[in-house]
Amino acid sequence: MTHRLMTRRLITRWLPSPLLSLALLLLWLMLNQTLEPAHLLLGSALAIAAPLLTAPLQPFKAHIGKPAAILRLFSWALLEIIRSCFNVSRIILFRKADNLNSQFIKVPLDLSDPTGLAVLSCLINCTPGTVWVEILQDTHELSLHVFDLHDENWWIDTIKQRYESPLMAIFAREAS
Repeated sequence: MTHRLMTRRLITRWLPSPLLSLALLLLWLMLNQTLEPAHLLLGSALAIAAPLLTAPLQPFKAHIGKPAAILRLFSWALLEIIRSCFNVSRIILFRKADNLNSQFIKVPLDLSDPTGLAVLSCLINCTPGTVWVEILQDTHELSLHVFDLHDENWWIDTIKQRYESPLMAIFAREAS
């Protein structure tokens, strides 16, 4: 084994996430607003210990691909969040509560990557008027609550085409 490889393994063993460690150290120093040696030492210890202690909580590394799909996904999500903000605000401020059609719907999912599902959950829960309830294990359907439902098929198509399809491209597992 070469010296370079041994050094790299030693660094990765003690710093499994070097960028996270650097960010933690910088955050520690900014919060304390000092560069005193004691704070540098304590911040460094925390920056090394936190990723080491949380490493077992990360069962696998996500394989991310297709940067264009990421851009498309977050563009659609941003537009949908802004649109929903205006719609939900209008409903709350100017509409009577008895006119609401609050419903639960089921969206069949093809996405199975845990990281992709987590991102989908975040996107749906960031959109005003929608709440991710659960994934039904027996049918692999997403149970979703919609604040004011007018067209169930529109929601299913939107989630399948604008969110799930790009996420499947982003988190596609390469065949081994």
